[in-house]
Amino acid sequence: MSTQRYPENPLLLVDDENKWLQGLSFSLKSSAGINHLLTCDDSREVLQILEKVEVSAILLDLNMPNLSGDQLLELIVQDYPQIPVIILSGLNQLETAVSCVKRGAFDYFVKTTDMARLNLAIEKALSYSALQRENSLLRGQMLQNVDKDSAAFAAIQTNNAGVRSIFNYIQAIAVSKEPVLITGESGVGKELFAEAIHQTSRPDGPWVAVNTAGLDDNVFADSLFGHVKGAFTGAEQNRSGMIEQAGGGTLFLDEIGDLSLPSQVKLLRFLQSGEYYPVGSDRAQKSAARLVFATNQNLTAKQQRGEFRKDLYYRLKSHLIEIPPLRERREDLPLLLDALLDEAATALNKKRPTPPPELLQLLATYDFPGNVRELRSMVHNAVSTHVSRKLSMKTFKQAIGPVSPVTNSTQPAAVENEAGLSFGPKLPTLKAAADQLVKEAMQRSADNQTIAASLLGIAQSSLNRRLKKLGRYSAQE
Repeated sequence: MSTQRYPENPLLLVDDENKWLQGLSFSLKSSAGINHLLTCDDSREVLQILEKVEVSAILLDLNMPNLSGDQLLELIVQDYPQIPVIILSGLNQLETAVSCVKRGAFDYFVKTTDMARLNLAIEKALSYSALQRENSLLRGQMLQNVDKDSAAFAAIQTNNAGVRSIFNYIQAIAVSKEPVLITGESGVGKELFAEAIHQTSRPDGPWVAVNTAGLDDNVFADSLFGHVKGAFTGAEQNRSGMIEQAGGGTLFLDEIGDLSLPSQVKLLRFLQSGEYYPVGSDRAQKSAARLVFATNQNLTAKQQRGEFRKDLYYRLKSHLIEIPPLRERREDLPLLLDALLDEAATALNKKRPTPPPELLQLLATYDFPGNVRELRSMVHNAVSTHVSRKLSMKTFKQAIGPVSPVTNSTQPAAVENEAGLSFGPKLPTLKAAADQLVKEAMQRSADNQTIAASLLGIAQSSLNRRLKKLGRYSAQE
């Protein structure tokens, strides 16, 4: 049985002393498991090797005959900037080290440095190289004509270009093994996007989801890692954790922003090594699960308050997906309303009601702080009380309450007050301003007086009188 090669692309060792190359190769294999190596004892051959072989990283001796490490570093950085180069030198000279790093070296080590530190630097270089290759692959895939109508996205109703671009991105990262972090307000459907990631990358594997909100450190460790018999009082048999259950599939951790600091440390260790220990066990287990995380919290702000580890955040967001709120994709309202009416009618065993034409206009005036989840609740509530053929707007109006002006970031105003009014250099008269408000409300409500009156905070009869005076709109009975 052949041993798996690590790294995927070879690590190139360059030194004019062949015995040193042999000794370093042996040390890397025994101490770091790095068994995919190329060695070169003539610096003049390095560029020829790089033309033929894609390498992960280079360990480069600084003092060599013919072509020095200084000269070779400059050529490599110029022609192969994506390859991390670690300089190895027999001299401990700070100025030389600083100079090498400034000229593009990934790191600098003295040859007498202990292997543990060197191995750590090599691991970082290999991770950097793998990420560079992955990003290059993703950029290429993003330019292809990706099938946005894949069955993986069937549950997500959208006509929004931003959401469609997320579909593109999800299909592009399907080949990646790195974690994915999904952010967005509560109710935008982060789990649906997580399931789409699963369907595009691990459709034949298990889907395991866990909400981490409210889990204390012990419960989190037991849920995620499992435990062995006798690990604690009541542990009468071995129990597999979520990671083991998701093996070969996808593990989705929701509300990751609520994770306690001790649990964050345990999760970080797992992400760094790919290994975990069931509670009560001293035997490391490997995981092959794809990891997807989600949060509605601002993790940057939590870092600043010392509530979330920065190193964990950077591990989580290898691939970052930000779901826009419903108020930024109002063009999705017709699709969502149609789908939710079908869903509610089926769930409640009722005939699908017909929505009135003005319902969509009413919904378009609302900012939906609860996003799609809030819209779903509105629709299910309306259908549950529905008795006639046409769907009543009563429950929607009760849920929305007094209508606020719609947020519109695409139309900046010269001067803007709290109510969203804009004025030029000259203020209008009160009568002219009132007329302007009435016209704006009618325009936003598509000439629906009920909605326009709600926008203005006046009775419909008062609006009707104002419209008659304007003479531009016919009164609605």
